[in-house]
Amino acid sequence: MPLMDRIGVDVGRKLRLEDAVEWAARNQVRHIDIQLDTGANAVTTFDDARCRDIRRRAEANGVAIALHTLSAVNVAEYSPFLSEAVDSYLKAYIEVAPKLHAEWIVVHAGYHFTADVPMRMEAGRDRLQRMVKHAEQHGALLLLENLNREPENAEVHYLAHTVEEWRYYYEAIDSPAFALSFTANHAHLLPPGVQGFVDAMPLGRVKEVRLADCWRNGYEEHLVPGKGDFDFGAMFALLEGKGYRGAYTNAFGTLEDMQAARGYLVDKARAAGVTVV
Repeated sequence: MPLMDRIGVDVGRKLRLEDAVEWAARNQVRHIDIQLDTGANAVTTFDDARCRDIRRRAEANGVAIALHTLSAVNVAEYSPFLSEAVDSYLKAYIEVAPKLHAEWIVVHAGYHFTADVPMRMEAGRDRLQRMVKHAEQHGALLLLENLNREPENAEVHYLAHTVEEWRYYYEAIDSPAFALSFTANHAHLLPPGVQGFVDAMPLGRVKEVRLADCWRNGYEEHLVPGKGDFDFGAMFALLEGKGYRGAYTNAFGTLEDMQAARGYLVDKARAAGVTVV
């Protein structure tokens, strides 16, 4: 598949899913990433008839759908009542995914409040293990994303944002229903950088690489490519040189920004010596 067709768009909450499929088809975008959390896309609104209609539209237009859970939902939750609610939230995504023929569901490891890191990590690991078993039963695939760093003096920090923390989860879970989503710009925020993450992680388990520009060793920004100092050509050369042939997903700016940047990224890859066709 040409590199252009492998670069998709994170629609997020920008469009109703039916409209997102139509937009992708008009713009020759072959895969989209979407949240099912609010408004017309709340996961509770997807009955069997709606799922069949969306599946028909997507298949007719050659558009693949992926789902993306909300990072604000704390997968590392351990409090009574809230803990059960997080389980229910993730199960709802898992159960709707096969009805939409969704390729995967991006999930997260949650976040901690500085003083409770071990408890949060254990709670998140255990929950992900339970959810992977649920995904096995429903024919869904979960991808664990490496999240972004927060300022050192912040009280709240995302888990699985370092190589070591991400490894804690993926080494504990071995299942065909569990793989990885690598957010390259998040790696750029940390000293190991993209090279360090790629050297350390099991690239064969990565199904998606998420893209945005940002500043080296900086903080979370999803900038349009060219507005930061991320070297996209070097990243493509590194990943493609190691045999990666999975999806890339643009996650920044407007839909128009993400669509326009697909060509820009292909040009950067070509200039770095990557075969793009």
